[in-house]
Amino acid sequence: MTRVLSVTSEIFPLVKTGGLADVTGALPAALAPLDVDTVTLIPGYPEVLQALDRGEILQHFDDLFGGPATVVAGSAAGLELLVLDAPHLYNRDGSPYFGPDGRLWPDNDLRFAALGAAAAALAVGLGFDVVHAHDWQAALAVVYLHVHAGRRPGTVLTIHNLAFQGHFPGSLFPRLGLPPGLFSRDGLEYWGDVSYLKGGLLFADRLTTVSPTYAREITHQDAGAGLDGVLRWRSGVLSGILNGIDDTVWNPSEDPHIASPFSAQRLMRRIANKVALKEQLGLAPDPTALLIGIISRMTEQKGLDLLLAQIGARAVGGMQFAILGSGEPWMQEGFLAAVRQHPGRVACVLGYNEPLAHLIQAGSDAILMPSRFEPCGLTQLCALRYGAIPIVGRVGGLADTVVDANEAALSAGVATGIQFAPVTDGALTEALNRAAALWQDKATWTRMQRNALKQDVSWRRSAQKYAELYRALEAERA
Repeated sequence: MTRVLSVTSEIFPLVKTGGLADVTGALPAALAPLDVDTVTLIPGYPEVLQALDRGEILQHFDDLFGGPATVVAGSAAGLELLVLDAPHLYNRDGSPYFGPDGRLWPDNDLRFAALGAAAAALAVGLGFDVVHAHDWQAALAVVYLHVHAGRRPGTVLTIHNLAFQGHFPGSLFPRLGLPPGLFSRDGLEYWGDVSYLKGGLLFADRLTTVSPTYAREITHQDAGAGLDGVLRWRSGVLSGILNGIDDTVWNPSEDPHIASPFSAQRLMRRIANKVALKEQLGLAPDPTALLIGIISRMTEQKGLDLLLAQIGARAVGGMQFAILGSGEPWMQEGFLAAVRQHPGRVACVLGYNEPLAHLIQAGSDAILMPSRFEPCGLTQLCALRYGAIPIVGRVGGLADTVVDANEAALSAGVATGIQFAPVTDGALTEALNRAAALWQDKATWTRMQRNALKQDVSWRRSAQKYAELYRALEAERA
């Protein structure tokens, strides 16, 4: 049995701001049948402590970056947890990263340095075989273990989104308790700042990211977010392992959030979800309209500015749109304006609503993801699972998971969606035109839906790759 300490700043269903939580919440269960025992270290946010079925206190810190702290073992929502209970760092209202005013917590540097330091202490003290750190918030766990003088576990750092790197003023470095020599070009120094992610990238035994294409993309300057040189240097230990989704949570044949459960064998039952979605969102009951769903952060990274520029013309042309998300205020207002200008054709709900997300997947004809970059993407995996045709930019994990409906794929009967590149207004226009044409060919559209529903988007294959990675590390350090 391989014992893994997973270190993360969020985990579904306890605390979630994005796909990171979905991954860290689902992967432990997928690894369990492979003789991998995963325990997750998570900060003691109020919602985590409230949900925790507490066990014993495993570690006490007299002063962990400004105050006392304990590590409590326990479980919640079927997850085995170690919770870092440090009230001076985590006992506050707001998200893991932002306060109620929408501003970043000013002490995020210390909050996530504490997570890394605690992880290193626990990993050594409790004899874990591997520490798996997720994103910059956990990256210092790798660095603290790198400088540990005695025997230590192997380390893996997964990059979920290279755009977020954990940069803080260089004046912070002495507080981290790391050797002074690590504040250098060959260490955590980044243009005078401290970069938590850079430290993790330099010193982890293995680096992974969440799709093979993204692993290649980030070694190039245009997608490397300033760290492409480090990633090229460490490319020998970098691999891409696709994310999966929890196919018990996302299961159209047993989903309690949708109006009509369905499957590839009972595809006609899917139509009732489209009717229910339109009724809930106030869209016109036009059975001929191609209904496109969007479940996304409203940012330029996600390419929704491109959709906003042409949504009016598309609505007039007969398409309908069901939009769920939040983000840049100007973009939110733009979509709300489209709702006012095109009632019955465009609907937009700001924020995130889990039941509505399920219904959009089950009721939309297609799901649009015009991302400029996308490490993996989970929304398109859910779309495949629910027979909603993904329309995606040909980047990152979107390129790896969607089979474009080109002539060869259509002839072979294997197409599952539509890809387009580059991610520009003109390419999006062409992709939506292709979707509209395919929608008119009901036999082809239905075949694509059935292909999509047959795809294995679970964690099974990827969990096997993680298990192999862990065991290789164990063998190296034996």
